Amino acid sequence: MAREQAAPTKSNLLRVRERLQTAEEGYDLLNQKREILVMELMRKVEQVKLMERELDKRIETAYPALRRMLITAGRERADRISQGIHYRFELEEKRVLVAGMSLPGLKVRLPEVELKYSPANSFAECDETVLEFFELLKVLTELAAVRTIAWRLAREVRKTQRRVNALEKMVIPTARETKIYIEAALEERDRDAFFTSKLLKRKAGKE
Repeated sequence: MAREQAAPTKSNLLRVRERLQTAEEGYDLLNQKREILVMELMRKVEQVKLMERELDKRIETAYPALRRMLITAGRERADRISQGIHYRFELEEKRVLVAGMSLPGLKVRLPEVELKYSPANSFAECDETVLEFFELLKVLTELAAVRTIAWRLAREVRKTQRRVNALEKMVIPTARETKIYIEAALEERDRDAFFTSKLLKRKAGKE
């Protein structure tokens, strides 16, 4: 590992030691952060899997209900009924606290279930279809919100991993090599000064 091009002085040694200590402390903190983020990400992934299974169940009941309704009412009548139905859905970004971090998430406000058609057009298959798809939509929006957090967590894990790698493979080894070099150079200089001092004392004693 290459070292820094730093003069072997005591002031530089102090700076390198401080930088190395800061880097090592930062590495420990980032490593802990990465582990916490990974655990939170795994929880979210498991939550997504559970919700995907719930979504599959809802799809298995919603679309057959739709087919029964189309068979009973016919496509033209179903189309006329659907044109008179309008719901208001609200989407907004919200901050979610995960692993000590405030992450942008998704908040979905679903309208209340209302059978918005005249009693003359009402029949059991139509009511069933509306209720089934409202439940399906509820699971879809919840899944979207959880997936958004999982995606943000995955991005934070990658970002933290890059920082950990940079400290582990570049910053810390470089600082250590520089510290070793300066310490060795200073020790060599002290030994030379010691021997020079002894030689001068011997010469002075002989005179």
